Amino acid sequence: MTVALATATAVRADEGMWILTLLDKLNIATMQEKGCKLSADDIYSINHSSIKDAVIIFGGGCTGEIVSENGLIFTNHHCGYSSIQQLSSVEHNYLRDGFWSHSFDEDLPVDGLKVKFVKRFEDCTAEVLKGTEEITDYEARNQLIETNTNKLIEENSADEFHQVIIESFFGGNQYFLIEYTIYQDIRLVATPPESIGKFGHETDNWMWPRHTGDFSIFRVYADKDGNPAEYSTSNKPLKPKHYLPISIKGTQKGDFAMTIGFPGSTERYLTSYGITERMNVDNQSMIGPRGVKQEIWLADMHKSEKINIQYASKYARSSNYWKNSIGMNRGLERLNIVEKKQQAEAQFQKWAESTPELKERYGNILNELKENYSKAHPLQKAISYLYECQFGGPEIFRFALNTRQLLSALQNNDKDKIDTEIQRIKDLAEAFYKDYNAPTDQKVVAALGQYYAETLSKEYWPEYFAQVTKKYKSFEKYSADLFKKSIFADQNKFNNFLANPKAKVLKNDPAYKAMLSIYDVYADTYYNIDPIQTQIENLNRLYIEGLMKMQANKAFYSDANFTMRLSYGSVGDYDPSDAVHYKHFTTLKGVIEKEDSTNWEFIVSPKLKKLYEAADYGRYADADGTMHVCFTTNNDITGGNSGSPVINGNGELIGLAFDGNWEAMSGDIAFETELQKCINVDIRYVLFIIEKYGEATNIINELKIVD
Repeated sequence: MTVALATATAVRADEGMWILTLLDKLNIATMQEKGCKLSADDIYSINHSSIKDAVIIFGGGCTGEIVSENGLIFTNHHCGYSSIQQLSSVEHNYLRDGFWSHSFDEDLPVDGLKVKFVKRFEDCTAEVLKGTEEITDYEARNQLIETNTNKLIEENSADEFHQVIIESFFGGNQYFLIEYTIYQDIRLVATPPESIGKFGHETDNWMWPRHTGDFSIFRVYADKDGNPAEYSTSNKPLKPKHYLPISIKGTQKGDFAMTIGFPGSTERYLTSYGITERMNVDNQSMIGPRGVKQEIWLADMHKSEKINIQYASKYARSSNYWKNSIGMNRGLERLNIVEKKQQAEAQFQKWAESTPELKERYGNILNELKENYSKAHPLQKAISYLYECQFGGPEIFRFALNTRQLLSALQNNDKDKIDTEIQRIKDLAEAFYKDYNAPTDQKVVAALGQYYAETLSKEYWPEYFAQVTKKYKSFEKYSADLFKKSIFADQNKFNNFLANPKAKVLKNDPAYKAMLSIYDVYADTYYNIDPIQTQIENLNRLYIEGLMKMQANKAFYSDANFTMRLSYGSVGDYDPSDAVHYKHFTTLKGVIEKEDSTNWEFIVSPKLKKLYEAADYGRYADADGTMHVCFTTNNDITGGNSGSPVINGNGELIGLAFDGNWEAMSGDIAFETELQKCINVDIRYVLFIIEKYGEATNIINELKIVD
């Protein structure tokens, strides 16, 4: 079963995350009817440069675009945030003050930052599924697929600067081989201060109207021949295959708009049983514990500039998906998505029982899914809370996990392995302690230990909980003693340990012992849930296969999996609830109206206010004389699309996608055409900030601007 069997006529144009290699078959005619003046070949081609050559994976989870012949990258401020934080210090606080490079020599190298260009994207379904036709055992089938996949990757791999992956689509009914070219010398060129780049912070996150200048600028460097290379002062700005021209004509309601990017994860084909688990387990385990942790972090961040720099990026990452989970649950409940899924499943069941052949293959899928989700529920709950309250909450436990191999090497007196592990851990420790405050983490250990104990039954308690209840009587006292004694709580103690490592010291360290007991519970629970999850995955594959057969005339798009996709729609207003209407754009006037000098989320810099008062917008003002900041379209995006170019019908950049709207947080599971909005920073506001606020005309001069 492949997506190529479908036709494009049955799908509304603004829904879908489409594979670029299939645009010619599925979408381009509809896109052109909507106002796209490009061909499918203009968007994706392996024979000549095309728009896909200008769109990149930025870092580990965002999108960026190349906008100049010198490898200049535009992406979101929140995508560049961890890099900006990494380069910041109390002496050079780029988060607070911003940064503007005025020459290549001033660009700041970012250690560890990489970008990836898509080189090719090919269907390899036949090769991956070869030999699986007659296999009925799920585990045996998966093992053969893994063998076939590994063989294909090995046959197509080249060097460290090229990556070949094989991704599953439609729940394992289709596979694509994707080759990336990886560039490792990426440098910061410019960033506005967070009073612009994160204006509104968490209060405005996922909300509209929005007034955030969510952009940052980087540059790709390559060796003298234009090939990927590690950082070197001899490297030169990349000469890309393609870069995007920039339109400052502005947008009007109804204008065609498309995004190209790397959406991370959606679950649009999830059954009602899966949605219920997502709401009650996955989302809830994020909402409660992260709320506790973030409250502790934020209180300490407000007390110290140093702690604020250390935790700014961590807090932003954590709170983003915390708020998303809250909004998703509310949206799913408000829109009765579980009930709608149940109705669709009833139709599927009726179809599946319509012939003996269909009944044999699809007739019992839904019953088996219900059964397996019921078995998985308590185990998944334990795994989710273990991560949020133990591994992913307290930082000290997660860092201690890195020393397991060192202990093994010490116990075996393997000197070569000891030296290798110590060097590896030293590198990790340098980054860890730079952004770590032990007194803050001590509070987190206590609070999340208590939260976990109150939420999970004792069968899922780590062993160290018994010591807490018997000896210390409280997690607060336990945490205080742990941080007093553990080598992991103090950088000097830890460095002294690495200088003279002893197995006994590590084995008896309270943080290490706690970490092991957490890991033991996690491993046991994962061992028990793994075969159940394998069953669920294979049943979902068959369910999706059946859906595609049942609706043979519908154009299906696969769930997001952080591979390059295109969505298309249009600029427009929306009406989120009764008697509420939102315009499709915001202006700088709204920034001034939101200003609150007593609230760190809504600080407006004097320089920006002065530019507003003088209406000094240069050529970037709208036809009505105002400075537009953000606009909305109905493009289908999700996490990973952050930084995606918003492109008009001529292939010109008009904005950067950076958020969705609160009313449609259920969109990863159910796309609601009337509610779903993509929030974008207007490219004219980006250019205005660069030129008028940052006074970086050198950057403006690099760009191909279309008036």
